[in-house]
Amino acid sequence: MLILGLSAFERNPAALLFNHGVVEAAVEENKLTRSSAHGVPHAAIRYCFAKTAVGWDELDFVAVAARPLRAWMRKSLWRARQALSFPLDGLYHGAKELGTLSREWNNSRSLADTGGIPSSKLLNFEHHLCHGAAAFYSSPFDRSLILTLDEEGDGWSGLLAVGEGTQIRILQPIPFPHSLGWVYSQVTALLGFVPQHDEHKLQWLSLEGEPLYSSVFIDMLRASRGPFPSLNLSFFNGGRKSGIAFSDKFYQRVGVGKGNQISGEQRAALASSLQDACARVVGDLIEDYRRREGVGNICLGGGLSENTLLVADLEKRLGGSVFVPPAPGNSGCALGAAYLAWHQKLKQGRTPPISNVYWGPKYSRQEIKDVLDNCKAKYSLHYTELEKLDAVVRLLEAGKIVAWYQGATEFGSRALGNRSLLASPWADYVKENLNDYVKHREWYRPFALAVPAEDCPRFFECSELSSFMTSLGRARSTSDEKLRSFFLPGDRVRVHVVKQQSNPLFWRLLKRFGERAPAPILVNTSFNLFGEPLVVSPRDAVRSYWCSGIDAMMLDNFLLRKHNGSIGEGAACPST
Repeated sequence: MLILGLSAFERNPAALLFNHGVVEAAVEENKLTRSSAHGVPHAAIRYCFAKTAVGWDELDFVAVAARPLRAWMRKSLWRARQALSFPLDGLYHGAKELGTLSREWNNSRSLADTGGIPSSKLLNFEHHLCHGAAAFYSSPFDRSLILTLDEEGDGWSGLLAVGEGTQIRILQPIPFPHSLGWVYSQVTALLGFVPQHDEHKLQWLSLEGEPLYSSVFIDMLRASRGPFPSLNLSFFNGGRKSGIAFSDKFYQRVGVGKGNQISGEQRAALASSLQDACARVVGDLIEDYRRREGVGNICLGGGLSENTLLVADLEKRLGGSVFVPPAPGNSGCALGAAYLAWHQKLKQGRTPPISNVYWGPKYSRQEIKDVLDNCKAKYSLHYTELEKLDAVVRLLEAGKIVAWYQGATEFGSRALGNRSLLASPWADYVKENLNDYVKHREWYRPFALAVPAEDCPRFFECSELSSFMTSLGRARSTSDEKLRSFFLPGDRVRVHVVKQQSNPLFWRLLKRFGERAPAPILVNTSFNLFGEPLVVSPRDAVRSYWCSGIDAMMLDNFLLRKHNGSIGEGAACPST
């Protein structure tokens, strides 16, 4: 049984091919096009077909994580009520949502025309149900509470449900506009970041401040009694056509000015307050419904679940039993849609929990060599795995930043050891070098530390979520000041736990490094240029390497170095 799963077409679309309950290929459109993507993910679909050697005619179903007509009807009903108070805004948003509906219909028609798909094979599922399915069906739980939260999808801002075996029973949707994700995006814009893009920056900024305004955000997010988020609309200006939507009441309550009048200390306090309020609201909601339903486990999905600080706080409060899928945002809906077709349409049983997400494009050694020769790059070739590992270890020992490009691209936003930048945490100025010469990002954003699974308990306390970096770990007591520089307040730390069966090559690199370093631990951050997605192709990698301060790059068995000398040297293979 072949199922093509597609995420919603509005933002960050992705395609995934499901073959008899197993993911065989998956990639986000923007990783292939190297630009912001909307609409039908044609490039991602072509990749899935090319990797699996199938075509449209061989598909049993095409499952799409969108129901555009329902979305328009739900939002239009609310906008109609709002138009009584804000008629001009109501007209603007009504016209905008008609345009969205038109685009969605055109996308669906384009998809059907491209593949010649009969209506019986085209399945549309609720956006938030797909978030929930991706979380629950890829988890190890047979029964679980499911909570999804994002800005908005199909007219809902979230969903609470219970998963049991192959069934998902909806308890209650969170209707638009009562959206924690939307408020988070508004504060992201207020603090000078890009909304729907830089929310992770606000997350880490929250660690630099105190939650002085938590009560304000609690009042904003809980307008009515009960555990569900309910926005107090008096904190907003009626949804103006442009700009940030906070009203004068909000600015008066927090005591800050508009625009550029917010100080650095106030920015950190606002970020901390919003983070604290979201954790309290979400935690209270989960605890209430865990008692009602008699369920201990919780699966989280949706864009807000990409907030690892929130997930870590929930794990601490709820005592574990929390699962977040590797790609909880919009792209992961492609997986959820495929799962729903598999379980609900085909009535098939549960498949094993997801153990890795190396589902993206992979390139042969000859393809990589062709790119390097075409770029006239000088490289050395390491003929054995041991030679390759030792060359990289020597570079890392020398304090170099090494791009590690191996195997298939990861699905999701995390670099999990195939498209990674690596460095020794014991190297001098490693954080400064990564930030100043490669990542060009804010100083307060943390780097992850990768460690083999069996060595992890010596250094960190963390849950299974650290295999996909969807939560945080906690450092055990250590006197090593070099490692402590990577810790967050409260000795929390971003940990990437590497299992031998999931990524044997990266696991062996960590082990090899640990034979010569104080511990088998490496700094692991994403291999990409500032503002771009993870590199995918060898050409992406070469471009990112030469356009940044990376010292060396290992593509498959080919080593490129920017410095002179013999560190990591292998058999010389100058381009011809």
